[in-house]
Amino acid sequence: MDLHALSNLIFGIIGGLGIFLLGMKYMSEGMQAVAGAGLRRMIAAVTNNRLMATAVGTLVTTIIQSSSITTVMAIGFVNSGVMTLQQSIGIIMGANIGTTITGWILVLKVGKYGLPLLGGSAFLYLFSKGDRWRYWAMFFMGVGMVFFGLELMKDACGIIRKLPDFEMWFQRFTADHYFGVLKCAAIGCILTMVVQSSSATLGITISLAEAGIINYPTAAALVLGENIGTTVTAYLASLGATTVARRAAYFHVMFNLLGVLWVTAIFQWYIGLIQQIIPGDVTTNVMVDDKPFYTAVTPAIAAAHSVFNICNTILFLPFVGQFARLLEWLVPSKSFKEKPHLTDLDIRMLETPLLAVEQSRNELLKMGDGCSKMLAWLHDLLQQDVTDEAMARHLRDREKILDCMQDEISDFVTNLLAGNVPHSVADECRQQLRLADEYESVSDYVDTILRFDQKLRKNDLRFAPSQQSDLLQLHELISRFLQSVNTAYRNQNRHVLTSLEEPANQVRKMIKKLRRSHLADLSEGHIAPQVTVAFLNALNAYGRIRDHAETIAEVIAGDK
Repeated sequence: MDLHALSNLIFGIIGGLGIFLLGMKYMSEGMQAVAGAGLRRMIAAVTNNRLMATAVGTLVTTIIQSSSITTVMAIGFVNSGVMTLQQSIGIIMGANIGTTITGWILVLKVGKYGLPLLGGSAFLYLFSKGDRWRYWAMFFMGVGMVFFGLELMKDACGIIRKLPDFEMWFQRFTADHYFGVLKCAAIGCILTMVVQSSSATLGITISLAEAGIINYPTAAALVLGENIGTTVTAYLASLGATTVARRAAYFHVMFNLLGVLWVTAIFQWYIGLIQQIIPGDVTTNVMVDDKPFYTAVTPAIAAAHSVFNICNTILFLPFVGQFARLLEWLVPSKSFKEKPHLTDLDIRMLETPLLAVEQSRNELLKMGDGCSKMLAWLHDLLQQDVTDEAMARHLRDREKILDCMQDEISDFVTNLLAGNVPHSVADECRQQLRLADEYESVSDYVDTILRFDQKLRKNDLRFAPSQQSDLLQLHELISRFLQSVNTAYRNQNRHVLTSLEEPANQVRKMIKKLRRSHLADLSEGHIAPQVTVAFLNALNAYGRIRDHAETIAEVIAGDK
């Protein structure tokens, strides 16, 4: 055996594959950063309309160039309760269509331009100052690496012809009969499971086919198997997830497995149809550097990949509801509530920073709503002659929940910041850390006011009717103020400070007025010291709620 040729083969395949995979990663990360806002809007647009969900899955995967990321993202949303099982089924089917764009990118015969594209983009990435330019450069750098890595793999595969033992081994895998098709599909599946990227195995398949090491039917059968192999990533992501998330992962496996089974049953007719659709003879080669290359085989492989996934989606789409019910039967719900954390944050989302930061934003909105609910309960409790213990306990429990939510959000956002994220995401993460702390502080002061009221009741004391009336009036102002801040955050209103300036001043003036009035009452009559302490502390707590709510508004406006 020619050891020099063998070493060139091994180094070429490993080096080319490594560069190809890194290129796919850079393409994905660059496009995610550039198109982040669009991705958020697309995910938010997903409804129970199966066609809309499929279209979103296709578009998102086309943009980020990874069906695995899209599928894992869908499982993460299902796990967190943001998306239903039926919505995720549409997303997963769309992801399978979107991932076929990789094959059509490889159809472009620009392999020789891969290295200059990589070099030029690298200079732009290193020396550009604007974030947007840098991420565009990262995307094109990824494109260059994909083509350069593919070129290295093609050259390495051409060496196989100098190694008769290797060539004979490859000839054992032919898709000229049913079991041969299944065997090739199994090889494609195993290879994708090992590499963890169907795009990479597609690149290897195209390299082998263009070098003439394997024929077109064998390459098409390998591609079918690659569709099954890519489901492993989603399955692994579902381990430890909720029942609904596991159902979504199992659908991904079922969708691809059943699709491969029906296509292999009509395989010879199927590849014949593809060859009629795509112009060019897959058996004709051209000589490049004294090596034969089958150039027509690449578009035929890309078409086989696309047609399979489009037909499979069309076949499954009308039965989304039936598949959802089947999965509910196959993976029954557990008898206990599945929620290991108080928030819906999912670590799987860290792979897509622009969507992860949106998920943590949703949790902050819940914190804001939680604080408003606590104020509503406090309003009722302050007026009760006999305290509703269940409601008081509910308020105290909510304060503890918000404490834990702050911890979970902070942990999630800190892990997100530890990765390679765009500056815009990093800025938003730092804002979210501040907002989580402010909302938690608001909940603390609401709980403090309740504790002072309960302490008075234990000593058979109450606020005077006039004091209670004043506090309730102040409470109304504070509640409306916080609600306005929450609405501003929900709507991302950067001009919130202008609209809140007058309400903030109203609250401040009223607190000063009530404090002066109370001190005047002290000099005129007898007020129990405990009532004085409780009243002044309640005023102070309301003032601190106002301060924290105003800080939240300043963060929203970008002033802090």
